[in-house]
Amino acid sequence: MVYHIAVIVLSAAIALSLPFTVTLIAQNVLVYWSLIGNEKIFLVSIEIAVAIGLILLFNSIGRGMKDSKLSRIARGAGLISAARRRGGFQRRKARKSKEKQGIARDIKIIGSTGFQTFANPEGDLYHVIQNCREAKIMLLDPISEGARARAKSLRVPGITPESLREQIIKSIDFLKRLKAVQKNIRLKLYSDVPLLKLSVLGDYIFVRHYHTGLDVRNTPEYVFQHDQNAGGLYTFFYDYFLTRWHDSAIPEYDLDTDELIYSDKRGNESRREWFLQDNSGTPKMGGGVVEQPAIPIGSTHWKAHPPGDLPPAHPFAP
Repeated sequence: MVYHIAVIVLSAAIALSLPFTVTLIAQNVLVYWSLIGNEKIFLVSIEIAVAIGLILLFNSIGRGMKDSKLSRIARGAGLISAARRRGGFQRRKARKSKEKQGIARDIKIIGSTGFQTFANPEGDLYHVIQNCREAKIMLLDPISEGARARAKSLRVPGITPESLREQIIKSIDFLKRLKAVQKNIRLKLYSDVPLLKLSVLGDYIFVRHYHTGLDVRNTPEYVFQHDQNAGGLYTFFYDYFLTRWHDSAIPEYDLDTDELIYSDKRGNESRREWFLQDNSGTPKMGGGVVEQPAIPIGSTHWKAHPPGDLPPAHPFAP
């Protein structure tokens, strides 16, 4: 209320001072101005116009100050971008940016299936993962409670635990092909519900949130840059990845033998278990195939090595 009264008083003062101001500036139009000065409607119109102009000006200054404050906070957190779902041009621009930051560097990825991220030729990291120096990737265990919960939470036609599992298997096959051509690729499979879609590409981290019931592609993508600011969130998300990666409860997937490798808390290999990759329930070990009965979705997805059937290359297996 006080703000609006002050604006009205100031605008009235400016409007009433106009006759004197113009008289000082333009002595030669004094006769015409005397006629205008006696027009009350003209003066009221000027007062209203000036009041509106001042309100717009002050509001603009206020918004500018708030935006400047938010910008300083974002820079302090290392946030440089927050983009929602993009159009075709924006997607291509984002893809080129990721390729610039990730190619010929070490990359780290946490995702759900990974298919739309790097296994699909249209994925943002399709070319990055083929040309990076080293890749550490964490995906959902395709036959875990987390995968089933994620599939059921998505209100998208065609998304089922089976289709989610198929996407993960395609991503694993894609990584196996890269591994076969001597790419330095490591994969781990976690079993809990996915929380963050995270990509560490050099000095930049790209983050999305797996919101319940919402396709992750429809959520904002936040980009954080590494700098010398101790309060930046780049370090937080980087440490989050490392904590998850070194969690002994999360097994590593051997892309050569199709086994899950479990480690103790000191990082030493403790045991290996077969991973059922195909829908028939047939586990693969290296170049050979050991027949096992099919295991339906929802049951445990591995079988321990039978006694006396251990490959000699795995001395730590029970």
